[in-house]
Amino acid sequence: MFCFHKKFLIQKIVRQYSSSKNYVKPLRNYLKQNSRFLDSLRIHVKAGNGGFGFPRYGGEGGKGGDVCFVATEGMTLKDFLKKCPQKKIRAEMGGNSHSRRILGQSGEDKKINVPTGIIVYNDKNLLVGELNEPDSELIVGKGGDGGNKTNGYYGLKGESKSIKLELKLIADIGLVGFPNAGKSTLLKAISNAKPKIASYPFTTIRPNIGIMTYDDLQQISMADLPGLIEGAHCNIGMGHRFLRHVERTKLLVVVVDINGFQLNPKHKFRSCLDTVVLLNKELELYKEELLDKPAMLVINKMDTDGA
Repeated sequence: MFCFHKKFLIQKIVRQYSSSKNYVKPLRNYLKQNSRFLDSLRIHVKAGNGGFGFPRYGGEGGKGGDVCFVATEGMTLKDFLKKCPQKKIRAEMGGNSHSRRILGQSGEDKKINVPTGIIVYNDKNLLVGELNEPDSELIVGKGGDGGNKTNGYYGLKGESKSIKLELKLIADIGLVGFPNAGKSTLLKAISNAKPKIASYPFTTIRPNIGIMTYDDLQQISMADLPGLIEGAHCNIGMGHRFLRHVERTKLLVVVVDINGFQLNPKHKFRSCLDTVVLLNKELELYKEELLDKPAMLVINKMDTDGA
């Protein structure tokens, strides 16, 4: 176990494990100092209704348009909000059948760009799908069938529902640890980020991202993730909301306090070694594949009394 005091030493080590060539551009969108990072959003989608059929001639109405998400690299949820400020998306209705057009025209699909790394849940919090690759598509609202002889020539309604979007953060390095371990202080010391720093748990409630720039102009992104607690893999303390950001990082930096951790007097005190074991276990129970990521261990606060 090591204590890292020097800014250049940590920068040198993380550079060996990470390259941000594909991520720096998208990350610049996150680094507006006066804007709040947005990682979840609830919206309403309405797919198009099917058009009416024409019983006299056996004509069929057109199918209603689908609502479809398209993953777009470099986009943020704030960009999405600018395009859909009302948080409502509606696809086109199918055309009716009539004497001059026996087959009604299908409604146009509504394709909406969303950030790569989006997870979509329905109003019952069940997974609809994920968009982890650029240009991948996901239908979140299916249009209704057009009217025909099987449905009495009445066009069926398109899906109408509330859905939740959650964004997996993109960063080269993720800082993981229990609350008040010093992750934000470390991020501020070695990058251009300006996170809130205070001596109480859960100072960080949303991810902060910093960029480290080297002499050769290479840039590496580092994310300070909100502190985890025991049971995070079961979603205790919004654990899933925090852990999902770990999935898309290339390197994990586990930051632990040499003095140990105790959330409050009602919780058991955990030594420095205990916190390392527990953090590793939380990552494994949430998603075993996370253990395959390269990782570093940073023992923090070595300059405090009794360390």
